[in-house]
Amino acid sequence: MGKTRKSGECLKALVKLALPVFKRTEKENPRTGRGDKPQVPDWLMGVLIMIVVLKKKKRKSAQYRYLLENRQQITEWTGEKRFPGRSTYFRRYRRARTFYRAAIRLQGVQAIAEGIADPHDVAIDKSLLDGLGEPWHKRDQRAGKKPAGIDTEATWSYSEHHGWVYGYSYEIVVSATPGIVVFPLLASVDVASTSEMKTCPEKLAQLPEGVVNASLDSGYDGNALAEQMEYEADGKKNGRHYLCPENPRHKRTKTKRCGADKHRAEARRRRAERRKYLESKKGKRIYARRKKTVEPFNQWLKSLFELDGGTWHRGLENNQTQILAAIFAYQLLVRYNHKHGKENGQVCSILDKL
Repeated sequence: MGKTRKSGECLKALVKLALPVFKRTEKENPRTGRGDKPQVPDWLMGVLIMIVVLKKKKRKSAQYRYLLENRQQITEWTGEKRFPGRSTYFRRYRRARTFYRAAIRLQGVQAIAEGIADPHDVAIDKSLLDGLGEPWHKRDQRAGKKPAGIDTEATWSYSEHHGWVYGYSYEIVVSATPGIVVFPLLASVDVASTSEMKTCPEKLAQLPEGVVNASLDSGYDGNALAEQMEYEADGKKNGRHYLCPENPRHKRTKTKRCGADKHRAEARRRRAERRKYLESKKGKRIYARRKKTVEPFNQWLKSLFELDGGTWHRGLENNQTQILAAIFAYQLLVRYNHKHGKENGQVCSILDKL
């Protein structure tokens, strides 16, 4: 009985801490388009999904059953009597992905304001997750065969760390300033094969004020991304640094177009500047923090929310919601930990109490 009561009090405190962020997210991202607004507000759906992710209820049917059993308690915590029906919950679960992306960004801003996170240095990384069930092999795809239980929305991708993976990926921006807790600031989820060149530009545009250095692996090597971060629209440098090892470049035949030659020469000059900074003593020191920040963060997240064995669901939208909700929950656990005088990211004990 005592353990159950303590668990309930801890979960209640987490819900109370999350409520202002969820309500602000809904206020700043109002629904647009035709039709009436849903009876169950987005902020309440955020709370419900966060609760079941914290409780590690992996199937949506188990999630809804748990929420229904604890409806009275959740109503007391939130002050909201409205509650989704089963079909509404399943439908809104898939749609909650965009809400959670915005909520992660706002909670990152909140953590900076609270002095928990420092965005001076950040690290950006993409990590792969195995899809639920057996992989859909290319030979079966070419033959049009769909074995039972296959997640047809997952895709194949390869990385040196993971090898070949059939599943999904998430991209994360974390604070990497020395002496400060590693804290997620921005995130997105997509199929495994999605290119970093496609997902990163939006995050660079949303980096919080105060970012000076961003460390990325060679998968992000591209002049367009680097210049988006380091230069203003008028071509002036903004004082930021894009630290990214280079991929080999193939030599191209020269063109007689003077304008194009001039543009390439400027791109090469800027690239040489980035290389020089990365290879400097300071640049090497900053980049080396990836091994102590974003890389272990990926392992912490997967272990805490049992993602190291693969995703919880089939289908992109379902997994986007769940993984983003897990990242939001991680942010919340760190804030809760900090509020109780523990200025570190060791949140496993809190999660175990729930």
